[in-house]
Amino acid sequence: MAVTTGTTRPAAGRTDRPWLGQWNSTVTSYYLLVGATGLLLVIGLVMVLSSSTIESISRGDSPYLAFLTQGQYALIGLPLMLVASRLPVRWYKRLAWPALLVAVALLVAVMIVGDSVNGNQNWLPIGPVRIQPSELAKLALALWLGAVLGRKQHLLGRWGQAIAPGGIGIVVVAGLVVAGHDLGTALVIALLGLGAYWVSGAPATMLALGGGAAAAFVGWFLILNQDGSDRLDRILATYGTCADKQGECYQSIHGLYGLGTGGLFGVGLGASREKWNYLPEAHNDFIYAVVGEELGLFGTLLVLALFAVLGVAMARVVRRHPDPFVKITTAAIACWIVGQAFINIGVVIGVLPVIGVPLPLVSAGGSALVTTMIALGVVISFARTEPGAADALAARAGVVRRSVGVLSRRRGRGRGGPRGR
Repeated sequence: MAVTTGTTRPAAGRTDRPWLGQWNSTVTSYYLLVGATGLLLVIGLVMVLSSSTIESISRGDSPYLAFLTQGQYALIGLPLMLVASRLPVRWYKRLAWPALLVAVALLVAVMIVGDSVNGNQNWLPIGPVRIQPSELAKLALALWLGAVLGRKQHLLGRWGQAIAPGGIGIVVVAGLVVAGHDLGTALVIALLGLGAYWVSGAPATMLALGGGAAAAFVGWFLILNQDGSDRLDRILATYGTCADKQGECYQSIHGLYGLGTGGLFGVGLGASREKWNYLPEAHNDFIYAVVGEELGLFGTLLVLALFAVLGVAMARVVRRHPDPFVKITTAAIACWIVGQAFINIGVVIGVLPVIGVPLPLVSAGGSALVTTMIALGVVISFARTEPGAADALAARAGVVRRSVGVLSRRRGRGRGGPRGR
């Protein structure tokens, strides 16, 4: 006769916390990346439409001009992101060096024949369009650092091996960007490099010295190399007393006005007051202020949460993938996209000085949008190659195809069957 103990052990593979099983799934990173990217892209298109209409009308243009332009770039970016998400990892390793060489060549071309916008010479005219090679350089540098540092990861304990060629590449790319007076993008590039070196296992002392050197360079650039710019005034206005409310403080103050007016639930989509030519760059660098005004605190927290989801998903790829190239490249892209988002949000809420970086996937801007979508496509490709992810995705795709086939046969029998009387 069997004896029972009064307690029942759960069957193997079962858990009383089903969400934990979903979180540990091999395809969680993939779905988090796809979902957060899609939602941010939709929110960005809606907010560009809402924030740009009044300014477009005031210039005599169509109220939908900025939205249609952003939509065109999104349609360009979608197939490129899809292709990037399907390429195997070995292709990205082969593309690393050519991509960096092309990016450096384009940055040099900007110095020669580039256009200057708002004091930054970072636009390269190519026929009827203009591109920002600095955006392409971010993705190229991330891939290149992944290839270089991943191959020599066991040698990074030596300073010479750690600095050359990875550190030299970062300095060259950031230096060319700074030569065009785009300090904000250079800081994002430095953050990208820091993330790559951190995950690669470089010595902490070297990272600290690199950060100190970067801070010293920024101080030199702001104080001794102003060239008539107002960058130092912006910093003093952020961390000191803002006296000139019609000068260097104007944009920051009106960004805070927008956030404060929105309250918890916002004034309603399309009902922003600051976009009536009060807030400069309302559809670009300061679009987060319009999000806060129209959608309220909950809207801003939603955007912030989606970027946090992207960060968590990319951190999962770094932790779970066995390939050092994938780990380092993903860390670099994560520090670029999520770090740039936090910098932009910090500027809008008044924590950081105005340095002119857009909010990824949300702000208007073709080069930034397309490049960011391709970069996320690269990380999605990496997520598809996590251990067990490819088999799980193939199994789910097979289930979907069988379900569609069954539904199609049922519809066919329904149309071909006898008619009722």
